[in-house]
Amino acid sequence: MTPRPRKHLELEPDTVERDLVKLVLTVVELLRQLMERQALRRFDVGDLTEEQEERIGLTLMLLEDRMAELRDRYGLRPEDLNLDLGPLGPLLPRE
Repeated sequence: MTPRPRKHLELEPDTVERDLVKLVLTVVELLRQLMERQALRRFDVGDLTEEQEERIGLTLMLLEDRMAELRDRYGLRPEDLNLDLGPLGPLLPRE
């Protein structure tokens, strides 16, 4: 007889906060990478003023630094934020 699949989540009270932070940081990292690609495309097209380029570059650097601080605080590595989507592959491109 085959075992029935579990229909409930197994949550560990000790890791709930870390797991929630991991999920939120994963979404933020996905958005950060999309914004970075869009900014690079706009740089290449020459669609931005020098001031806009500087502001976008600074903002993306600050966001990346803040993400690193939060990962460190919760003991996460960048690769921990890359969810495995099974047959679709990883959520984030591997760098």
